Order: sequence, then structure tokens, then C-alpha cells
Amino acid sequence: MDPLLWSSETNSFRRFTSESLAAIEQRIAERKNRQNKDKEESQHVEEEKLTPQLDLKTCKKLPSLYGDLPKDLIGEPLEDFDPYYSDHKTFMVLNKRRTIFRFTAMPALFILGPFNPLRKAAIKILTHS
Repeated sequence: MDPLLWSSETNSFRRFTSESLAAIEQRIAERKNRQNKDKEESQHVEEEKLTPQLDLKTCKKLPSLYGDLPKDLIGEPLEDFDPYYSDHKTFMVLNKRRTIFRFTAMPALFILGPFNPLRKAAIKILTHS
């Protein structure tokens, strides 16, 4: 389907949940296993490297291609759209102006996980426009 014909009603935004984090950890483990097997088989195989998409950089405005941001998802952790971050423990947060912020899913201060209410409140304050 042609991206120009997509409706702005299309909701491609998904909340970042513990299942999302588990899926990321599984992709990381699969990638490490694949790299270990490749090293054992041959030393000369080069893996294709992904790079972050330029239109989805941190502190840039989210392109309108992704549709309208529902009001209940403003300031909430979301799964990342960029394939580069599919095997990184990160999530993105969008503010009212659709500015992209990225945060690590690793525990902040070694105690506040990504789903901790205190950390969620701090992220909302930080991303508030």
C-alpha cells in the first residue's frame, strides 16, 4: 500500500510493556547466539549493520506518516518505531508537540525499572512541553 494513502487514523503506537521488554531481550539473545555461531563457522562473514533513521532521531518531531498521537499516550513509554532500536533496551516517549525522546529500559539508579511509578512521573515532567 502506498504510504501517501494511509489514513491519519492509523494507530501505530503501542505502549511499552513488560512483554515488549521481554521480546527485546529475546531478540538480543538470538542475535548473540547467531553471532557466536557465525564466529565458529567462519571468521570472514560481515554482518549487515543497521543505522538509526534520520527522521526518527531523538529531539526531532515525529513525521505525520505515523498518524495522530492519541491524547492518552502523550508522555507514556511507547515501543520504538525505528528498526535500529528493535534490539536495544530502549523506549520512546512523545510529547504534545510530537517531539521524540528516548530512554533506556535499564533500571535508573540501579533500582527504578522502566515501569516504576516514580520513574514514569519523572519522564512525564521531563518531556512536558
